[in-house]
Amino acid sequence: MSTNVLIAIIVVAAVVVIALTALLWMLARRRHLRERFGPEYDRTVEEQGGKRSAERDLRAREERHDQLDIKELPPERRQLYADKWSVVQQQFVDRPDASVTEADELVTLLMGERGYPTEEGYRGQVRDLSVEHGRTLEEYRAAHAVKVRSGAGEATTEELRGAMVHYRALFEELLSDRRSR
Repeated sequence: MSTNVLIAIIVVAAVVVIALTALLWMLARRRHLRERFGPEYDRTVEEQGGKRSAERDLRAREERHDQLDIKELPPERRQLYADKWSVVQQQFVDRPDASVTEADELVTLLMGERGYPTEEGYRGQVRDLSVEHGRTLEEYRAAHAVKVRSGAGEATTEELRGAMVHYRALFEELLSDRRSR
């Protein structure tokens, strides 16, 4: 076998190995994002119109999240929030619209105390929560949508009740420091 043929074979083999390594790395990264973000991965792919754009967005969310100082609450603060939640729930019977608004505000307060930035509003909160609470995020979206419709006087009592259940799912997850991944 000539030297030129041997060099060509080595170059082709090196290119194939590099291509396979890159493909395996990309597939592992995609699997990581799917596992970490759960249903949020598919939602983002649909919103962004493709996997590359969505994965860029999700990686940016991870990087931003890594810069946050998310902390667990001490037991006395957890109890305080649990007590506040009980009051909001008890008031639902007499004031369902106001209770849903208060539930939203309480979730936002809890997020802030845990270390999530809340000044960017709902969209920013969804972005930041998606990294560790991707599976509960749909509940938060559903509750928020009802809250918005309630503000316009368009939500039924049953929808408001459902919103309270959805808010409670995220609230309990945030309060207990559980992650939905």
